[in-house]
Parts: sequence; structure tokens; C-alpha cells
Amino acid sequence: MSAGYEVAVRAEATLGEGPTWDAATGRLIWLDILGMRLHTYDPATGRRTVRTTEQHVGAAKPRVGGGLVLNLRDGVGLLGPDGGFGWLHHEPVPGRRANDAAVAPDGSLWAGTMRYDEAAGGGTLARLTGAGTVETVLPGVTVSNGTGWSPDGRLMYYVDTPTRRVDVFDHDAGRVANRRPLVEIEEGAGHPDGLTVDADGCVWVALWDGAAVRRYTPAGTLDRVIELPTPRTTACAFGGTGLSDLYITTARVGLSSPHPLSGSVLVVPGAGKGLPQPAFAG
Repeated sequence: MSAGYEVAVRAEATLGEGPTWDAATGRLIWLDILGMRLHTYDPATGRRTVRTTEQHVGAAKPRVGGGLVLNLRDGVGLLGPDGGFGWLHHEPVPGRRANDAAVAPDGSLWAGTMRYDEAAGGGTLARLTGAGTVETVLPGVTVSNGTGWSPDGRLMYYVDTPTRRVDVFDHDAGRVANRRPLVEIEEGAGHPDGLTVDADGCVWVALWDGAAVRRYTPAGTLDRVIELPTPRTTACAFGGTGLSDLYITTARVGLSSPHPLSGSVLVVPGAGKGLPQPAFAG
């Protein structure tokens, strides 16, 4: 049930995260949250860019008009195509930072937060529109992580990492209800982190301290495991031609003897078929 991987970007990111395929530019966007760096990678040319951010950055997603929306320590900001920056929502909370985020089918941003000390209930999941309206969807989460939607948009998948679960909600017009577990990760297999949903509606989840990415069917059945040499696997996303390549970010934070590839971006060519990701409508 394993599959071969390649090294897409050899790096030593402290906390590599947030791989996102930007279809408009044909580039992969990824982050080093604690290193405060925003990276891009063009697999066609091998060209890489890096931009230092002013704060810890949990996620970066393309915008409809160009540029990026950033989930930052003190709120959500907009990076213009010309590189200019402005806040969409500024809400500093001492001891709290941004974490993973995702763009819903309607173009809204679902942005997660967590406490630096990972105190229970110290984070949230909020929904932001392009107009800047903000609604807290899930209060009292601990480490808000992977979020994604089924191909028809009627289900939302979500990870609050310490629960060890991937949960599923009914989703309609920006509202979620009927939370229930899709799957619980067994002891010793790591903790669920970032996730992506493929064209078959299956959920791929990266396992922190699990050295793997797993694929679960919509019924919660484990049907594929990609084993990796890097223990702290953080997130995954489909990209490349036909959205068939699975890009996987990794971390080296907290490891006394990190693997040489810890902090790099790995790729499994031809792993499956991803879904086109909507851009933020703002």
C-alpha cells in the first residue's frame, strides 16, 4: 500500500506547511510557518521564489483577481499582484497564531487558529468573505488543521489534531451541521494534520509523527498508504499537469535528529486525480 516519492524541493523548513496549487501560474505555493517564509515552486522549470513575511503565516491561497490571501498571526491579510499588503481582518490575540486555511466552493476563506502553547480550546475556525465579513464557525478548537470539501460541496472535512479524528459535516451555503467522525487515527500511527480531497471524493490526510499520508474513502475506509521517511508529515495537495501529482510538506521542528529530507517538499507523481481549487473571492 505504499508508493514511491520524489523530492520536489529540498529544503530545511522548520514547519513546512500549506501546499496549494496555483492553477493560474502553474506553481506550487507552500510555507514555512515558523520560519515566516512564503515559497513558490514551478515544477516545469524548477524555478523557486521565497518571500519573508512579517509574521508567522499559516496559509496562503490564490485570489480571484491575482495575489494571495494570507492567514497570519494577527488576522487575515491580502497580498496584491504588485506585492502590496493590506489587512482584510485584523484581530490580534496574545498567544495565538494562524494555522491551516482553505477556500470553500463559494470562494470564502475558512481560516484556523491555535495557541502557541496548544492550550485546549484556544483556537477557532472562522469563515471570511471577500467583503471582509467574519463568522466564527467552530469556537473552542485546539489545533485547527486540515479543511476540505467533497466534489459536490455538500460535505466538509475537518481536523482538530489532538482529537485524532477526521470529522465530516453536512455543508450548505457556508453553514455546517451534523458533525461526526469520518475516521479516528489509531494510537501509534501519528496525528492527523493537513488534508485534501480528490476527484473521487476520497480524503488524503498527512500524519504528524506518522511518516505517512493516508487515503480514506467517503465511507471512512482506509484504502491507500504512502509511507515516507520524514516523521513529521504536515499537509498534502494535488498539483501539476492534470492535478495528478501529490505534493507533501514536512517539518523538522522538535526533532532531535531530523531526517535529511525533513523540511523538504516531496511529491508522488501520478498519485491520483485532484480537484481544481477555487480562488478566494476577495
